[in-house]
Amino acid sequence: MNKYLLSVAACAIAVSTNAQQNASLTAKDYENAETFLSYNTAKYIDHTFSQPNWLEGDKFWYTTRTADGEQTFLVDPLKKTKTLTTEYKGNGGGTQNFRRGGRGEVVSPDGKKSILIKDYNLYVKDIASGKLTQLTTDGIKDYGYATDNAGWKHSDGAILRWSPDSKKIATFQQDQRNTKDMYLVSTNVGSPKLSAWKYPLPGDKEIATIRRVVIDVEKPKVVSLNVPLDPHRATLSDDISSSGTFDDIDWKADGTEVAFVSTSRDHKNEKFRIANSETGAVREVFEETVKTQFESGQGAINWRYLPSSKEILWYSERDNWGHLYLYDATTGKVKNQITKGNWVVTRLLKVDEKTRTLYFMANGQDKTNPYFGHFYKIGFDGKKLVDLTPEVGNHTVSISPSGNYFVNTYSQPDVPSVSNFRGMDGKLIMELEKMDISRLVATGWKAPTPVSVKAADGKTDIYGLVFTPTKMDASKKYPVIDYIYPGPQGGSVGSWSFAASRGDNQCLAELGFIVVVMEGTSNPDRSKIFHDMSYGNMAENTLPDQITAIKQLSTKYPMDTTKVGIWGHSGGGFATATAMFRYPDFFKVGISESGNHENRNYEDDWGERYNGLVENADYEAQANQNYAKNLKGKLMLVHGMMDDNVPPYNTLLVVEALEKANKSFDLVIFPNSAHGYGAYSPYMMRRRWDYFVQNLLGVQPPYDYQMKPTTLR
Repeated sequence: MNKYLLSVAACAIAVSTNAQQNASLTAKDYENAETFLSYNTAKYIDHTFSQPNWLEGDKFWYTTRTADGEQTFLVDPLKKTKTLTTEYKGNGGGTQNFRRGGRGEVVSPDGKKSILIKDYNLYVKDIASGKLTQLTTDGIKDYGYATDNAGWKHSDGAILRWSPDSKKIATFQQDQRNTKDMYLVSTNVGSPKLSAWKYPLPGDKEIATIRRVVIDVEKPKVVSLNVPLDPHRATLSDDISSSGTFDDIDWKADGTEVAFVSTSRDHKNEKFRIANSETGAVREVFEETVKTQFESGQGAINWRYLPSSKEILWYSERDNWGHLYLYDATTGKVKNQITKGNWVVTRLLKVDEKTRTLYFMANGQDKTNPYFGHFYKIGFDGKKLVDLTPEVGNHTVSISPSGNYFVNTYSQPDVPSVSNFRGMDGKLIMELEKMDISRLVATGWKAPTPVSVKAADGKTDIYGLVFTPTKMDASKKYPVIDYIYPGPQGGSVGSWSFAASRGDNQCLAELGFIVVVMEGTSNPDRSKIFHDMSYGNMAENTLPDQITAIKQLSTKYPMDTTKVGIWGHSGGGFATATAMFRYPDFFKVGISESGNHENRNYEDDWGERYNGLVENADYEAQANQNYAKNLKGKLMLVHGMMDDNVPPYNTLLVVEALEKANKSFDLVIFPNSAHGYGAYSPYMMRRRWDYFVQNLLGVQPPYDYQMKPTTLR
């Protein structure tokens, strides 16, 4: 090429670059994007279905919304009628397996008493008279009864489980006298307020432990169970009250026995035990040890003690899939495996001991998507497996108080929901509501596209959603934004049911991006091997899967893979910074919100569960600050300075490392915000839009756009 042609080419490039730099989005562009947020899409959806509010006789009421307003219907299963009513308008409802009163009180099954914490001790309150009776006397600071204040949980609510006869409670005295403190400082005029609480970290010699007790509320009398102190651990997740009450407890109906499971510090060993509630004697029934980490289900604890038949229902992934097993409670031996196959039981919902039938949710048998949950029943003997909800889609169910009926709602990410009423044999009694989104579609809305590609291993199928602009330019390639939440206790997609708005994913698409949301390997709800793919190395963060997924999707969608951004919150914030530091040639712009960048600075239970004990895992090699020097692109770090879940020092370690490496970056802090940003969330969303528009799209955003929750289409 001669000098003249070179000169012309250079001028053309300069003009093109200048035009791009001068381009901008307007407030109207942002206004249009905002119309895709939930507070603007919800009003265009008709025939919605609220949760059923169960009444006596298995009747229930629910609300639905149409263009004409909200309506309430009363359903009678015996008459098989659905009647318009105004009787329950504005009422709450629903049933729960435990009840909370005021001030963190836990109400007894008969509704006559409640338990509360006062000065580290437990009191029973007679609800009718309000009279308080002290149950324990030796509770002191950092060694109190029924407390839930270790690590990221530090509430005043009492953690306990009532016996069915309302005479006893199972609880604990939590010892955290020798555990380390966490500190946060408020921002205000005058002296700041210091917040300090117990927050053990991975590798600490001392962590919170519990001394298990049974308290006879009527006498009153405290019986200490004859077992060693247990770590502050549970089979479901990283808190002993993840289900909303004291986890891993199951009473005998007459209150004479209580079954419980003790979890080891590293979540590898589970001991099933049965205690005599009168004497405190404990019988060791059986134990299970795994190589990585044990869990008792997905979203629910799936084991049950069945004293009437001297049996135990147990959940295990020993054959690579989460299944139910029947144990002999006397010998501790397996009688038979109940469920089996290449699918996973997620939640055991009902046990019918008379007919010896189990009712449960499970994933993996819907051929459309392995994350679609269906409702099944099966005999204790593992025979007569029946899918009670055979329609394609993700199903949610609510069982009536008698256990004779259930309400089922099913949908797909791009297919609106249908709600119906069925008997426990699966037979349809009546259709309740069929969601109508015609008014929403008329506004220009469109659903995301479900996709499936291969993981980084080239073999495993992974699933996700793609959001594209409603008005595509056939001549353009679009920058890509990868929204990530790597788990390993959750995933990026969240619910696989229909939702008109999924955060601001479609909003970002409207601003000129293609947004990708992928469930990578090592996320739950699949096989044990799938879930364990990154065990011991959480810094993997599904990132190899994200990269290979985007590359595969770029052959089907007009993606500009030279312009890929990524963002996430919490675990997603951790993953975002990792992406920017370890894959700097692929990810060009990142927004890391409230990330747990250094898991030795995040509460002990989470890291030790998914990574292993510090002495058995290389936490140092996974810490983001050690790779900050590799940053090439544009990175925004965000954190709330009163974050009592992921302390802000996680992000500040990365800030310090970037400064030491002489790297430019952006920092947004919320001085008095916790893990979420509360009233500042719209501000953070606008900053997120601005950052991607300016640095990934390459145009100027409107200056200080103000989110308007009343935006109309």
